[in-house]
Amino acid sequence: MQGLEAAGYTPLLARLLAQRGVTAPDAADWFAPSVRNLRTPDAWPVLGRIADEILAFAQKGAPIVVFGDYDCDGVSATAILALAIRAVPGARVRPFLPERLTEGYGMQEPSVARMRRENPDVALVVTVDNGIVSAEPIARLKADGIAVIVTDHHLPGAVLPDCLVADPMAEIAGSPCPAEFRGLCGAGVAFLVAHALISRAKARGLVSASKSYAGAALVLAGLATVADVMPLTGQNRILVAEALRVFRSCAPVGLCELYDRASRRGAACLTARDFGFVIGPRINAAGRLGSGMDALNLVLCPDREKARDWARTIDLRNTERKNTEQRMSLEAQKRVVAGAAAQVIDLPDGHPGVSGIVAARILESLGESPVPVCVVVDGRGSARAPEGYNLRDALDACAGLLDHFGGHAAAGGFSLPPANVDAFREAFAAACARQRAQHPECAEGVLHFDAAVEGPELTLELAADIARMAPFGEGNPEPVFAARNLFLREVRPLGIEGRHLALTFRDGKVPRAVWWGHGEQVDELRANAAKPHEALFTIETSMYGGEHVELRLLALRPLA
Repeated sequence: MQGLEAAGYTPLLARLLAQRGVTAPDAADWFAPSVRNLRTPDAWPVLGRIADEILAFAQKGAPIVVFGDYDCDGVSATAILALAIRAVPGARVRPFLPERLTEGYGMQEPSVARMRRENPDVALVVTVDNGIVSAEPIARLKADGIAVIVTDHHLPGAVLPDCLVADPMAEIAGSPCPAEFRGLCGAGVAFLVAHALISRAKARGLVSASKSYAGAALVLAGLATVADVMPLTGQNRILVAEALRVFRSCAPVGLCELYDRASRRGAACLTARDFGFVIGPRINAAGRLGSGMDALNLVLCPDREKARDWARTIDLRNTERKNTEQRMSLEAQKRVVAGAAAQVIDLPDGHPGVSGIVAARILESLGESPVPVCVVVDGRGSARAPEGYNLRDALDACAGLLDHFGGHAAAGGFSLPPANVDAFREAFAAACARQRAQHPECAEGVLHFDAAVEGPELTLELAADIARMAPFGEGNPEPVFAARNLFLREVRPLGIEGRHLALTFRDGKVPRAVWWGHGEQVDELRANAAKPHEALFTIETSMYGGEHVELRLLALRPLA
């Protein structure tokens, strides 16, 4: 901190930077992330071998399938690599995405069978955002004379696929992954492969050196990084920052149309939050309630009018997703069991494409006593867990009851016979209880903050300093502040049906605040207006009614 203060940063900003591991020598680059500081694919030897293999098939016109996934990361990765391969003269490439509701994630038997029916002459399959746990289906493809390359970012299974593999999470002899690439999403890995491919194609005179394919790939990789909740540090921070900077000039026209339809703020104000809460959910909605190919068609469409039609379709799909989510969340909330070591909620009349979002909503509703949540619809489940738990390990403990499962520490998915739901509920709760006993911090559910502040410190200058720390997300969270002894002056409903709140405080030096999604607390807050309150919040600059600081509340409660 002392070095940062000596370099001219305010004590509060120095503290925030130090908490993120930023030192004085690194601060300038950290505040101005640039593609100049991206490591090239040459740092990971396997990427060159993969690029050479793809280029060999592309040059001879052998049919190539890019086998992706139906979420935002998978759609983005598929588009990145398909566009790069298409740039090679004579290349024949077709993207393929599994259907979420009928085929499930990755290279499972139904999706592989359909891929082969639709592409009977396929010579090479390149996976993106999947494939690392698909050793058996890959072996069968190879036995039939089909070459396979795997690019992924998920944890490997017990046996690695017998082919070229680029996965930051897999330890492969002779091809160590640089530490800087460890946090890449599937689209981030695809971006590196595409970079290596285009570089080699340009070196051989196959692609014009004056034509750039990096811009669209960069935007898609940045979008996917945020949507897949990857850490916004190191290489990822650069990818996202640059993607936001070049969005309007370089993004596929379909993404521009989708954003323009969904947001009123304009691309000049684009933030990582827009990637995570505006564009990403709409791309995901296509795969959740229909086909991920709708989103892929949007991204790959070069015609603005047709892209506008795709954007309209996907936006309507997202509205349907929201309505379904709200209905399921209300029903799920009725089935929460107080004091349970885990919540396993069976919704026979729900929609499996929305179960993950509903699980996240129920987890949020548990407040200061969070536990893992599973939502099961027709034998398919999605799980979410608070910090401290490991969902993959908990699901592994229940493997005998499941047909299929996978995921990370905080999120996972599975399928099981409907008759096993009750047994799974008991086994999963027991596994989560063991984790909680081993790691008591799991039960804390405490909202952390970066610094306590007083009203006079909440200035436009501080808001500007905070804005310079963006992009915010996993690994670089937006700074959270705490304040005590706040007295409410006015509490009024905000938005459609009063779902949100606008608040002002008696101390005129404390800025106006908004509290999203807490409209139901209006009467309670008014009744307690005479009591001092403590609050957790983020801050930003608002231009509504003139430039001023605005607080975004995360928590507000009266002091005893």
